[in-house]
Amino acid sequence: MLRDAIDDERLRLIIEAVPSAMVLVDASGRIVLVNSEAERSFGYPCADLLTMGVEDLMPERFRARHGRERAAYTAKPDRRAMGVGRELFGLRRDGTEMPIEIGLNPITLGEERFVLASIIDITERLRDQEAVALAREDALWRSILDTMPFAIISTDAAGLIRTANPAAAELVDRSQAELIGCSLVEIDGAQRQRYPDGTPVLAHAAGDEAEWTYRRKDGSLVPVHEWIVPLAPEDGGPGGFLVVAYDITQRIEARERIEHIVTHDSLTNLPNRSLLVRHLDHALERAERDGVELALVLIDLDQFKRINDSLGHHIGDELLIVVAERLLAWTRADDMVARLGGDEFVIVLEDLVPGTDLERRLEELMTDVLAPVVVHGYELAVTGSLGGACFPADGRDAATLLKYVDIAMYQAKAAGRNGICWFEPQMLVDNNDRLSLSAALRQALELDELSLVYQPQVDLASGEVVGVEALARWISPTLGAVPPDRFIPVAEDGGMITQLGGWVLTTACTALARMQEQLGRPLRLAVNVSPRQLRGRAWLEEIASAIETAGIEPSQLEVEITEGLLIEDHGDVVAMLESLRSLGVSIVVDDFGRGYSSLAYLTRFPIDKLKIDRSFVQEISVAENAAIVDAIIVMAHALGMTVVAEGVETEAQERYLRERGCDEVQGYLYSPGVPAGSLDMVARAISRD
Repeated sequence: MLRDAIDDERLRLIIEAVPSAMVLVDASGRIVLVNSEAERSFGYPCADLLTMGVEDLMPERFRARHGRERAAYTAKPDRRAMGVGRELFGLRRDGTEMPIEIGLNPITLGEERFVLASIIDITERLRDQEAVALAREDALWRSILDTMPFAIISTDAAGLIRTANPAAAELVDRSQAELIGCSLVEIDGAQRQRYPDGTPVLAHAAGDEAEWTYRRKDGSLVPVHEWIVPLAPEDGGPGGFLVVAYDITQRIEARERIEHIVTHDSLTNLPNRSLLVRHLDHALERAERDGVELALVLIDLDQFKRINDSLGHHIGDELLIVVAERLLAWTRADDMVARLGGDEFVIVLEDLVPGTDLERRLEELMTDVLAPVVVHGYELAVTGSLGGACFPADGRDAATLLKYVDIAMYQAKAAGRNGICWFEPQMLVDNNDRLSLSAALRQALELDELSLVYQPQVDLASGEVVGVEALARWISPTLGAVPPDRFIPVAEDGGMITQLGGWVLTTACTALARMQEQLGRPLRLAVNVSPRQLRGRAWLEEIASAIETAGIEPSQLEVEITEGLLIEDHGDVVAMLESLRSLGVSIVVDDFGRGYSSLAYLTRFPIDKLKIDRSFVQEISVAENAAIVDAIIVMAHALGMTVVAEGVETEAQERYLRERGCDEVQGYLYSPGVPAGSLDMVARAISRD
């Protein structure tokens, strides 16, 4: 009787319809029935599997224990869902192992007990496969079918529903009786392809998995994952189809959430760069097709980092949110606003009629969007640098336009910020020149084309040279003399400033040892330092090594930093400056008075000397500048700091600084930067004067 049941084509069909490996085992552990998925998973043909015991499909280390557990399970069987209990490993025919999860169902046929095992290879995570059992007349198989969590529907060849389990009825919010006899298309939420007679085309989808939509009784839609399996004809009659489906609403929602996270900025909820590029590609296709113009505008908030660092990132974040909301309110429904990151926003202005006054629109943007913002009691003055480019005049693809608006925006910043700059071809030439200069500088560093000169620093009281400032010079074989104000920013942007700064430090320390030996007395050495150098602890070790190698005292080295650095990163800067102080190195604030001069940071940071910016010295005859110079000298001396004035070019300037008590000076009045070997002669000449 069992053999008849096992050989029954309907029972075999049900086993075959299940997407996971199915193995029916008798009480002794002998395999009596398998499906083709079991053959595929384990690599054995059916005939071989039916000669094996279930333990033969496990690695040797599991067999003894599994045999004991199987015997205990057979004596007291219970249904175990997938993944319940410990994990097992399956053994394939080729000897490889696979981690598996097993679900067990005890089955009694007559007086014999069997166990139906559903096996999933969890290394591949064959998604969404679950045992599908369809029972038509047999009470035991009907019970299994009715407990399945999947919607299982059988139809005739024309798509008329013949049977439906409770899960199917629940899925579409109808009773089983309502489903029987109606067409599958009546519960479809989308239009299936049909034959001329109106019956749905299901045969082409046989064996396929697809996402589909069903319609509930109240008209609402439910997304499902659907399999369609052909049923063989019975007793010479027409065949049909087995439809297995389950609700994937949570999957769809999760996918949409993930898609939103991937394509939107988490702070402002604006589209990010990836969605911007995708949208821009489609917008350019439409503009090309419809013969209209399109404009791309990049907005970079000016001095945003200062707000972040002085007031806190929470204030900066609130400011970005307000700006994003204003941009959305300013743009039209067809336009797009995206955040590239940091303080950069992009606007895509579509369907522009030729001759549209974009200048006026962007001026309105700067008035409306960049108006002062009150955040947590702080009134923030917001300005921005805008760069723009147009399709088709400037470019015809997203990458080109994004590159051009970036170039134009930096031109707006270079022009003084808080302005609008439209891309022009000359900007590309300038940008390419900068790239070429960067490549040439990289090569210059490798070929030792750079050199150092040393500008003397004179003590006003004694008239003697007490120190020098190391200044980098570059004479390129192809470009000629390249001034520092051109190649230093390129080194910063191109990531070469650390290498350049390290070379300057090592070379200058070694040269100082030779210069003071020639002069017969000690000197101090001032070296300019980039903010990038102060970011890593390795630079501290580099300084210590340079001092030791040159054989100079740490107190002879002065590190010159900018005021902006003190504002930008309090924690890291304080730690580094304190470490330098512990070595004995002095800290000098360069170009003081030009930036954010503040008594607060002068008292907070370990600073030894202030260097008055040359712009105040050169215009010292102007009352306002003279007052600033006076204030700096008084303030520095009150805080126990030394003052050095740079850019001194006339005796009148020197006389004024001496009368006000300035400690040291440097400038062309005394000497320009000179090679190390010439300092002895220059110093003697200065002393005689």
